Amino acid sequence: MAWSMVVALGGFLFGFDTAVISGAEKSIQQFWQLSVFEHGLTISIALIGTVVGSILGSRPSDRFGRKNTLYFVAIAYLLSSLGTAFADNWYFFLAFRFLGGLGVGASSVTAPIYISEVSPADRRGRLVGLFQFNVVLGILISYLSNYLISQLGDTSWRLMLGVQAVPALIFLILIRFIPESPRWLILKKGETKRALDILQIINPLNYKDELVSIQNSKLESSKTVNNESLFSGQYKTPVVLAMMFAFFNQVSGINAIIYYAPRIFEMAGLGAHSSLLSTVGIGTINFVFTLLAINVIDKVGRRVLMLIGSFGLIVSLFLVAYTFYSGNFNGFAIPIYMMVFIAFFAFSQGAVIWVFISEIFPNQVRAKGQTLGSSTHWVMAAIIAFSFPYLAETLGGAVTFSFFGTMMVLQLIFVWRFMPETKGRSLEQIETNIVMH
Repeated sequence: MAWSMVVALGGFLFGFDTAVISGAEKSIQQFWQLSVFEHGLTISIALIGTVVGSILGSRPSDRFGRKNTLYFVAIAYLLSSLGTAFADNWYFFLAFRFLGGLGVGASSVTAPIYISEVSPADRRGRLVGLFQFNVVLGILISYLSNYLISQLGDTSWRLMLGVQAVPALIFLILIRFIPESPRWLILKKGETKRALDILQIINPLNYKDELVSIQNSKLESSKTVNNESLFSGQYKTPVVLAMMFAFFNQVSGINAIIYYAPRIFEMAGLGAHSSLLSTVGIGTINFVFTLLAINVIDKVGRRVLMLIGSFGLIVSLFLVAYTFYSGNFNGFAIPIYMMVFIAFFAFSQGAVIWVFISEIFPNQVRAKGQTLGSSTHWVMAAIIAFSFPYLAETLGGAVTFSFFGTMMVLQLIFVWRFMPETKGRSLEQIETNIVMH
């Protein structure tokens, strides 16, 4: 559906903004003569903004609506890209990178919520999965953009960061043409007529039944305290599912591998050129297997993808650990195992996380629940990204990757014993199955 594709552009900007700094960071350090601490802060400030944006994301989404919050996200991306490109001092640069991080965090909350609320049940997995697909596409395009722009000379880093203004402006314009979420209109504004017109476009055969389900969901919620805490006990099951899902997503080691792939490959004895080439391979495989996953997620289900992925992640991580332990790197053994890891991650956790978390919370607390899952994800991402270089240097590759592999064994048990299947069900049916039981 065109609405979902427009909002998924937020995912493209999310991926582009996250990865684009990798091509500019050395030039930025030299330009402002940054110390090691200042350089680290420059790279991580956007991640700090992302954590803040994800924690605060539910408030504007619930108060002002999903669509208006997406306007904020688009403006944050636009100002961040222009501000970092033209910043004439380091402090302004930090402020605009932080603003971009706020956009990424708010986007990771609002975009999956919006898409899940305007998607037909039988296509919701694929449509919400478009968000993750666009994140991966944004990362790939930013690497390609950085490579091409890097040939232009010493100040090319400004253009690397500024070029994001083009897709950000397109996103800002296109948001005008999407409707507000019908579920938000009913639950927060009481605008049933306007919501019904939108539901009729989404689900022309059963839109009246869907309206009744949403109104019943609102009625059930109104029986409890209106601003009941997400942690009141009533929502215990989706809260635990979201937090565990986000936790396992990051303790797979995915961000350590994405951020530090060249460093890992050099630990395994590859030269700098081969490491860079292997990183391009990782980006391509991530893209291909994410595309494959979003095409089958509504057919085989979220749980099946997670079971398949968990087995693949366990095998590939322990193979990496064993290779580091034995010291027999055998050329491209570790890059190959890493690519297998990325393939299974993209096919499972990568594609499923934003879909699953956006589905499992009741309408009344969906924004708060998405915020919980997203902020857990980003806090864990920050911890893993900051601690990985120290762990790899202190403990070595074998112990570090054995830890990630052990975590994936625990994920397999979690998926097998506790993860419910949500494919093909309306959001209200999922609410009844998860919260009411």
